[in-house]
Amino acid sequence: MSRVPDPLTVGRVIGEVVDNFTPSVQMDVTYNTNKQLANGHELMPPVIAARPRVNIGGDDLRAAFTLIMTDLDAPSPSNPFLREHLLWMVTDIPGITDASFGENAFEVISSLQPPPATVNSALSSAGGHCFFSLWRRELRAFEALSPLTRMVTDIPGITDASFGKEVVSYESPNPAVGIHRYIFVLFKQLGRRAVSPPSSRDYFNTRRFSIENGLGLPVEAVYFNAHRETAARRK
Repeated sequence: MSRVPDPLTVGRVIGEVVDNFTPSVQMDVTYNTNKQLANGHELMPPVIAARPRVNIGGDDLRAAFTLIMTDLDAPSPSNPFLREHLLWMVTDIPGITDASFGENAFEVISSLQPPPATVNSALSSAGGHCFFSLWRRELRAFEALSPLTRMVTDIPGITDASFGKEVVSYESPNPAVGIHRYIFVLFKQLGRRAVSPPSSRDYFNTRRFSIENGLGLPVEAVYFNAHRETAARRK
């Protein structure tokens, strides 16, 4: 029986971005509430304009993760001299599986203006920009919050909002020329650590970042393809 090719190898993610690794943590990336990624999927720019929901499954309440998203083909697949272009970075993401803490998920949101005082109205005003699955006990705990500028969901009550640090804000993918590959790489941290944002989003190197921060090999990765939407397609 022939072996099924590894999609990360076929997509040249293994080699160009990270070394070969064995996936050990479940990560689900979902755009637009219902577009769950699988390796090699093709998505159109309108679908990926807003940051996705990322669910991470783990078995250690003390674990924390770093998520990196990059464009491997910037500015064009034939001449990717800006590789990698950093689109998103979140560190200190809690890894939680205990059902008493709710669903394994994290989400960091930014508010352009102070929302209403209660969390219920804040969630309504956020609209389609974020998706939360908070237990009612968590809602009661958050009702006393001041105007919301950042929120992390599904964390145990003993932790605080410093979990899930958005080091680099989400930038909507913009494949101007050709088909671009976009990758999410998840690393397990040895502990919480301070990470400074890079001076530029261009010329980022996931492999070098991992070495410099002692992250080791990835524990999961997934990539998708996207290209510029034509005028005919928009009609």
